[in-house]
Amino acid sequence: MTAPAAELPWGDVWGQDDAVATLADAARDPAALAHAWLITGPPGSGRSTLAHAFAAALIAERPDDVATMRQVLAGTHPDLVALRTEGVIITIAQARDLAARSYFAPSLGRYRVIVMEDADRMTERTSNVLLKALEEPPERTVWVLCAPSDADLLPTIRSRVRTLRLREPDVDDVARLLVARTGIDEQAAEQAARHAQRHIGMAQRLATDEASRRRRDETLRAVLRVRSISDVVEVAGEIVQAATADAKALTAERDEAERASLLRTVGVAEGGRIPPAVRAQVTALEEEQKRRATRSLRDGLDRVLTDLQSLFRDVTMLQFGREDGIINRELIDELRALAGAWQPERSLLVLDHLAETRQAIEQNAQPALALESLLVTVVSGRRAA
Repeated sequence: MTAPAAELPWGDVWGQDDAVATLADAARDPAALAHAWLITGPPGSGRSTLAHAFAAALIAERPDDVATMRQVLAGTHPDLVALRTEGVIITIAQARDLAARSYFAPSLGRYRVIVMEDADRMTERTSNVLLKALEEPPERTVWVLCAPSDADLLPTIRSRVRTLRLREPDVDDVARLLVARTGIDEQAAEQAARHAQRHIGMAQRLATDEASRRRRDETLRAVLRVRSISDVVEVAGEIVQAATADAKALTAERDEAERASLLRTVGVAEGGRIPPAVRAQVTALEEEQKRRATRSLRDGLDRVLTDLQSLFRDVTMLQFGREDGIINRELIDELRALAGAWQPERSLLVLDHLAETRQAIEQNAQPALALESLLVTVVSGRRAA
């Protein structure tokens, strides 16, 4: 929904009043404006939304320049250069393109703004490409990087930016937002916000998509039922299969539309033979779609690991006598039984292995094997108990 003119450009930024005040002052006062910013915050905190709102405020000629702000927020203004990688990493070629475009003067607005979402996906070599552009940008160019934490970037990058840390919303805050956005009842909104661990985007998906809620519940219950190596193999396979199907559902329709659009552009009829001269373009598109599918699958598996982390976090809290703040209240009986059967050291070991599994998958480990290794740790804990 488009924000009313009076709310532009900050109308879609939610729960970050201090950050909005800082950036709004910087957009109005050149003396308060740094040439490069790093917006950090946990997934779902609104980093990207805030970055684009800041870009709109910087590019607009006046606070009432509604047309320009809406164009920036739509991503169509020529003075906005935005990169949101859908691949596993940000490539050197993408970084070089951003650096080169940062030296262009603004064509229509007050500033040229370079927004790099997911800046934590840069390798060290890629980061080095940006150093000079960040250190000595043109007077009317502003960089805005987004990442979960400043620790995700090299010290040489951190030293060249002003960091703005976003706050984590409370469960009740996210629940109220879900009620306002989707119209669901307060109880369902609270459950979605709690299960999503305050990630706004994931909470909205859980609130509006019954299949997502069901998959999450089935996955947690399956892990709690693991008792043997055969269970390990079966459950790990089910998790990977569900994540793969989810990733395909999110990307298949878009992939087909992109392919059809490319073929129309080069004059190939639907179902027609692809001329040799066009095959390289089709191959390049398919390679990009494969990278996007890999990223989507990894993101899906990461969400599963985040849910499992909440499960064993709850077990650990119960072992230390804490029942407030339990995320998976719907499984409280199973969690209490596990907490009583295990020692706290075993729960902490599983949590450590969860972090290692997340890192292994990010580094291209075979997902099924990584999950099997994790679940073997769970099974061995049950046997010890």
